[in-house]
Amino acid sequence: MSITRHNWTKEDILEIYNKPLMELLYDAATIHREHHDPNTVQVSTLLSIKTGGCPEDCGYCPQAARYHTNIEGNDLMSVQQVKAQALRAKSSGSSRVCMGAAWRNVKDGEEFDQVLEMVRTINKLDMEVCCTLGMITENQAQRLAEAGLYAYNHNLDSSEEYYKEVISTRGYEDRLETIDNVRKTNVTVCSGGIIGMGENIEDRAGMLVALSTLNPQPESVPINALVAVEGTPLEDQQPVSIWEMIRMVATTRIVMPETQVRLSAGRTEMTREGQAMCFFAGANSIFAGDKLLTTPNPDVDADMEMFKLLGLNPQKPFIKKMQPQTVEAQDSQYQALGEKPKWSRPEHTIERNEVAKQQAKALK
Repeated sequence: MSITRHNWTKEDILEIYNKPLMELLYDAATIHREHHDPNTVQVSTLLSIKTGGCPEDCGYCPQAARYHTNIEGNDLMSVQQVKAQALRAKSSGSSRVCMGAAWRNVKDGEEFDQVLEMVRTINKLDMEVCCTLGMITENQAQRLAEAGLYAYNHNLDSSEEYYKEVISTRGYEDRLETIDNVRKTNVTVCSGGIIGMGENIEDRAGMLVALSTLNPQPESVPINALVAVEGTPLEDQQPVSIWEMIRMVATTRIVMPETQVRLSAGRTEMTREGQAMCFFAGANSIFAGDKLLTTPNPDVDADMEMFKLLGLNPQKPFIKKMQPQTVEAQDSQYQALGEKPKWSRPEHTIERNEVAKQQAKALK
């Protein structure tokens, strides 16, 4: 039985990543079977509860207010709208709903209270609830935990070194601090990254070092392939090959054996054969639905057809961890503190981000 290590080095991980493919697949599949049911894959639904208008400058993101993309923004959805979407997702086979809001960080107030009510509502539907809302304080994490949040997503995106080439409006340490705040609660951590942003293999290994040396390791690690969106600074990036995705999934599985590895953005570019190899290599979760926040995603019926073809079963909720108890708002031990944390704002500039920003201004 493989054991979970927290002392992986970049050299260790590069050695794994660069193995002959058949050897890498065999090692990853063996470890996968030791810790997971190889014929079970979790189906999750990602729901954009507040789209567009984000003040960050993430080079990959069409929701950044400073870039000109064809994303239609919307205000925060209502609790009833979210409940209806969650019920639809559940009927289609999803056991988890992840709600994303295009915020830099959570701010106490009516909108956050509304999100807490969404969490309570979905947890009562016996579905795992995940949120990705930007940076959060320890008190905000505790309030989400009380509401019944199962997981909090906060991706590291890339290695600490390459992160500075993609984002200039927040620091890598803010990502780690948010994860640390979540760890002070009973909420599980979901944190991964994106490949295909122009980084090298060493950067991919660096990201896996940052994730695998966390103790405990994240319960969930999404591996995204960049979906290059017109108007963003990374619009001209060429798609990564399926072989790069397979290697990244397999390496992630080996260094984080107990983690749920999520095959996330970029699946529309993958064949069923390619996805099957990712599942063989250790991916055991996908996002279903026609969109991943704002980018295209395979249709849920097509996914269910693929599951049938491969003999895969959707994972039931709360297999890895017990369902959280929901505490109603009036019974909460944690109240809004009106915090105004000083999240970092690095002072460097990224040339391609500035170019995209100026092009957007010219189009307005």
